[in-house]
Amino acid sequence: EIAFVYPLRGDTARVRLPWLSRAWSAAVAHAARTCDALGLGCDFTFGTLWPFGDSRVPEYDGTRTYGEEGSPMSMRLTWEHPRRGHVINHLDRRAFARYAARMGAALAPALRGRTKRTIARGLFCDSWEVETRGLWTPGLDTLFRDEHGYDIRPLMDSLYLPGYEGAHYDYMKIVSRLVRGEFYRSFTAAAHANSAYTRAQCCGAPTELLAAYGAVDVPESEAILFEPGFARIPASAAALGGKPYVSAETFTCIYGWKGWPGPGPYQGRERVEDLRLLADALFAHGVNHIVWHGMPYNPPGRSEKFYASVHVGPDAAFAPRLRAFNDYLAAVSAHMRRGRSAGDIAAYLPTEDAWMDVLLPDSLQFPWAWGRYEMRYVRPPEFLRGYQPLWVNAEVLREGRVRDGFFTFGDLRVRALYVDARYLDRETLAALERVASEGLEICLARIPQPPGRHTQEGWEEALAALRAQPSLHGDVRHLLRHPPLVTGVELPPFWCREEHGEAWFFLAHPDARNLRYPLRYGQADDASARTLRLRLHWRGNDHWVRVRFSRGAGTLLHIGRDGRVRQVALPEV
Repeated sequence: EIAFVYPLRGDTARVRLPWLSRAWSAAVAHAARTCDALGLGCDFTFGTLWPFGDSRVPEYDGTRTYGEEGSPMSMRLTWEHPRRGHVINHLDRRAFARYAARMGAALAPALRGRTKRTIARGLFCDSWEVETRGLWTPGLDTLFRDEHGYDIRPLMDSLYLPGYEGAHYDYMKIVSRLVRGEFYRSFTAAAHANSAYTRAQCCGAPTELLAAYGAVDVPESEAILFEPGFARIPASAAALGGKPYVSAETFTCIYGWKGWPGPGPYQGRERVEDLRLLADALFAHGVNHIVWHGMPYNPPGRSEKFYASVHVGPDAAFAPRLRAFNDYLAAVSAHMRRGRSAGDIAAYLPTEDAWMDVLLPDSLQFPWAWGRYEMRYVRPPEFLRGYQPLWVNAEVLREGRVRDGFFTFGDLRVRALYVDARYLDRETLAALERVASEGLEICLARIPQPPGRHTQEGWEEALAALRAQPSLHGDVRHLLRHPPLVTGVELPPFWCREEHGEAWFFLAHPDARNLRYPLRYGQADDASARTLRLRLHWRGNDHWVRVRFSRGAGTLLHIGRDGRVRQVALPEV
């Protein structure tokens, strides 16, 4: 991945190729051809820095905040430093189209003219780094009034205060739809028009996350600024869309964050054992492609460090072990891309709750993360963990099918659905009622309330119709009659893939469970060696195994079509 950022140390006197000039395009194309010669994939950020934009974005195409004149958000520390620019309006496909036309033309020499031997090119979108409080676009008030029947403008300054949760929910429904359609879908369409695929982190975006991740080609998580458990959302989106890759920008601020120019805590002294513990936790939540964060470009004689990153380079603390570690990451990733993700039970992603709850408690906020809408800490319940639950949303429930008691959509095939939400939209209730009427076993853990400022027309009738279905239960034990994929007194984090009747179980070290930001320096040293007795349930058969975990390390098990369980040899780190 090549990212176009600020000059070395922010030195404004340092000579750079003019932004998007012919010389710049030629240099980027040369880099792409060199990657081809080396057998490397080559992705590009679709602009300079991280939110899309630059100095050529006119003010009328810039991002908007309600009540502000013009576009208040400027970009700094870009390729054009010290010149600033506007972040594009992510709620307006026309603004994106004008921006994409310029970027696509500048990147065209690097993206097009590929041969069959050329590895596909990707365009990358980082996590959402656009101000979301009061996010606005011309015409949003009209869309809102048409859909919800009242004027949102008098309430915009109160959306994040107690007592206005219903209005916030209604506002988020509109913004979510615009973010998905005007930005993420437009981004993927622009990439395909330029013979490229999209790889995107939808984390942090004010949108329905499964739908947004479904709009890109390679869903990407981030760790550890987003903790490993969050990766189940992009992994679920990949399964729902039949997408083989789930990537993760990995090792961001692993021991903590310090603003530019850094350095971050322990930067340059990172321990490969800690890195493996984090990578294994990601594998155990569905990730199957690690993107290092990161390796700054260094001219000869330089040894600069990128401020928010593990330091990777010839002078890295773990440089002698880097090849072996990369071999390990590649081996696990390859196995975790086999076939499809297995799982017996789906769980409903409680987006309505996130939009109605509005704010994270102070203890969970960061300077850049304050809203429940990010769903940073949403996890399936503990009693489902052995079933490898995958998240679903209302759209999936509307479009999927139930056959012989199994719900199918994309690569997802489950026998039951667990729903635990304090609020459910009328559309969600109708989707649940449909799949329940077709025979899908559903546990509704609590009786929901209607979200939004006003009760939606027909909401009570939709709830009554759902509750009348014989396949709906209030006791989760109806769903747990079938044994889980993995059972044990101590259950390690795991992920299972199946292909042609065979299964691959990656089990992270038990202490990789529930890793929190930031990691403690040397945390993997406390993950002592241990042996667990586990039951693997596969294709109707139980397999009892004793699994030995080395200090801080995971393991990979394979169940062949002959029913034998084997440990897969992985490269030593």
